[in-house]
Amino acid sequence: MAQNASMEEFEALLNESFEMDTPDEGSVVKGKVIAIEAGQAIIDIGYKMEGRVELKEFANPGEAPEIAVGDEVEVFLDRVENARGEASISRDKARREEAWDRLEKAYADEARVEGAIFGRVKGGFTVDLGGAVAFLPGSQVDVRPVRDAGPLLG
Repeated sequence: MAQNASMEEFEALLNESFEMDTPDEGSVVKGKVIAIEAGQAIIDIGYKMEGRVELKEFANPGEAPEIAVGDEVEVFLDRVENARGEASISRDKARREEAWDRLEKAYADEARVEGAIFGRVKGGFTVDLGGAVAFLPGSQVDVRPVRDAGPLLG
């Protein structure tokens, strides 16, 4: 009788695991940093899945990454399982998704957006808008052409 009960418990647990919804590929999911090793953060995204993200993806342009074990982060799920049996995830893509959502809302509300200039390119500057990178024409920075971009960077 005890074996019969344990078999029923096993069957119930197995059915429960099959009913568990797995996240959709191409969506942003929450995860928890469980370890940091060899320049990568190992993130548990639930559903018995873990993935690795390069630490540089957690840094803002020109800054060091700010992440620690136990932090909750949002990541973009590229694939549920890669060749190593891990979830293929990206923090950069999640930041871009978040940034685009904010930019679309700002556009709909006709609101201004703020960003940080982090590079100079031909004809202007590159600007970080909280995850999305934009081009700022040099003619929009000042009424006269800017010769020294140093004070504008950052």
